[in-house]
Amino acid sequence: MMRLLKTAGRKTVVAAMASLLAVIAPLNATAAEDFSNKNWDEIVAAAKGGTVNWFMWGGADNINQYVSAWVGNELSARYDITLNRVGINDTAEAVNLVLGEKQAGVDDTGAVDLIWINGGNFRTMKQGGLVFCGYVDKLPNNALINWQDASIANDFGLAVEGCEVPWNRTQFAFAYDAARTPKPPRSITELIDWVKANPGEFTYPAASDFNGSVFIRHVFYHAAGGPEKLLGDFDQATFDAVAPKAWAILNDMKPHLWRAGNTYPTSITALQQLFSNREVALYFNYDPAIFGINVENGIFPKSTRSYGLKDGTIGNTNYVAIPYNSPNKAAAMVLANFLTSFDAQYEKAKPDVWGAAPAIDAAKLSADQRSRFEALPRNPAVVSSQELAKKALPELHPDWIKAIEKGWQENVAE
Repeated sequence: MMRLLKTAGRKTVVAAMASLLAVIAPLNATAAEDFSNKNWDEIVAAAKGGTVNWFMWGGADNINQYVSAWVGNELSARYDITLNRVGINDTAEAVNLVLGEKQAGVDDTGAVDLIWINGGNFRTMKQGGLVFCGYVDKLPNNALINWQDASIANDFGLAVEGCEVPWNRTQFAFAYDAARTPKPPRSITELIDWVKANPGEFTYPAASDFNGSVFIRHVFYHAAGGPEKLLGDFDQATFDAVAPKAWAILNDMKPHLWRAGNTYPTSITALQQLFSNREVALYFNYDPAIFGINVENGIFPKSTRSYGLKDGTIGNTNYVAIPYNSPNKAAAMVLANFLTSFDAQYEKAKPDVWGAAPAIDAAKLSADQRSRFEALPRNPAVVSSQELAKKALPELHPDWIKAIEKGWQENVAE
């Protein structure tokens, strides 16, 4: 779902600013206010009447509806805060906007108040001094987050350290039509053999697509004998030892792919369409909830089912972050806190809303709240998050991901 950082030049930054500023709500005058000595009630009072410009990937109608309608209405009714959702194609657009503002000396009246973010984009913001930090402990709902979980406390290997708030968790999974493919491949080894035995029935998006990139990383993990050797900072010697094995596997599969591997889908949406049209037999996504949504919407057949791999699938946490120059920090903090409330997490967990796995810890909820989560229906097309979590694999440091994506382009795509 979230796209990884694509470093953009000055022209890209300027273009992004020009196109996005047109949809930004007017700024209020609380830019330089210091919240370090304010308690939560004072922050809520300062936020009243404010506006939050939330920049987020806008490629899923159900997510957009949840944010704009449900979250927006609740934020207005409960706190008198206006939510302005700004849909973007790539998180890097928002990061580059903040970067451009910093280069221009716009340190108090930025256009962005909140970003849906993780991975390389967060790394860029944190290391570049572009993110507001140190407020997370002030949020009442921070008590519902398990910061002892390394997959939450670290964003793609980089310590969060109070600079962002988790609001969603995802894990990669495969989908298939049980009426057409009763025995899908259940591991990377089985998938490699299955692709060769079923020519034209499988493909994956190019590495420029987030879901395509994560599929390639699964093959890379397989070539390395597991992710353990790849965790931590990027190591060129290890990459040079593993990469040729991964490229050999993918190139060996290539002639057996859809259209004989002469072209790759440019996006996960294109792969979804191929699966819907029965041009390929397998689909995958970093957000398994989409399988059930597509069944409900008539895009996928009712016989669609999904699963994780026996050797595990990659999962991650995604967050919201406040830019250092947001003029609406109080309102952004209130929104970040609300997103981690039971009400907001429960609403987005509903299968007819989003079906997303909660970012809060069930053990920290009341018995009644836990039972309500447990009672939520789940579309048969959606593998349970609990089952997936048993075989969760960690994400890599952004430098690893950058090298793998570049290597795939040079050694497989070309």
